[in-house]
Amino acid sequence: MHSYVLAVLFALASALTIAWGTVVRHRIVESAPQGSSAILVAMRRPLWWAGMSTAIIAYVLQVVALGFGPLLIVQPVLVMSLMFTLPLSAMYEGRRISRQETFWSAMLTLSVTALVLIGRPVGGEDHPPLERWIPALAVGIVVLTAMDRIARRQIRRERALLQGLVTGAVFGYVAVLSKAVADVFVASGIPGLLTAWELYALILAASLGTWVQQNAFTAGALRTSLPAMKIGEPIVAFALGYLVLFERFRVEGWEWGWMVVAFGMMIVSTVVLSRLSI
Repeated sequence: MHSYVLAVLFALASALTIAWGTVVRHRIVESAPQGSSAILVAMRRPLWWAGMSTAIIAYVLQVVALGFGPLLIVQPVLVMSLMFTLPLSAMYEGRRISRQETFWSAMLTLSVTALVLIGRPVGGEDHPPLERWIPALAVGIVVLTAMDRIARRQIRRERALLQGLVTGAVFGYVAVLSKAVADVFVASGIPGLLTAWELYALILAASLGTWVQQNAFTAGALRTSLPAMKIGEPIVAFALGYLVLFERFRVEGWEWGWMVVAFGMMIVSTVVLSRLSI
């Protein structure tokens, strides 16, 4: 069943849920002592687990959204979790949202709207062949493992940047695998899902992404790692959506110029808002 309206609504619900969970976990990790035990200290607090539970709910909503529409619609909407993060952060800090935050939130909203309305994304193949998945997964494993190892030998700022990029890329893979899992469930139900390799690859990737994300949070300033995460995810997800799922934007000629402008504005707004939200 395809309904782009439902895809957008569930994606918005997921974005809002992601925002709350992100704010909670950021605050807890920031208050934990620096060092290798920071994550363990955070895990002892019930609110951290509440934030993690909310993240799981957000992923479920994302998968539901992907069951109704293509990744190229759902992924840009999920980026708007940053816009939802701002009022939540302001509430925690007891302040009002600034004009700068309002402006860049509007820019993010306009750019996402332009990508969806001008791009008019269409779905690709529901079940891409394994031979198309293998190169994409192999390249990701090699490149991201190398980046993580390089990051561990860097000083705090560079380590936070690299691990933030790795985290974003891993969640880009999570987004594409989530779309694959949603398609398997729609076509074959629970029995088919339980025998699909995509489900177990998704669980592994999501677990890995959560672990790398927590390491990035404690590697250095969030003003460095969070923008990298938010940039990496949509870029990798869009690329894999095109290369693996064969999803497409229905644009031609000069319309590609507007798409480039909208995508660039989405990235710039994402970087600015991710810094403002910390």
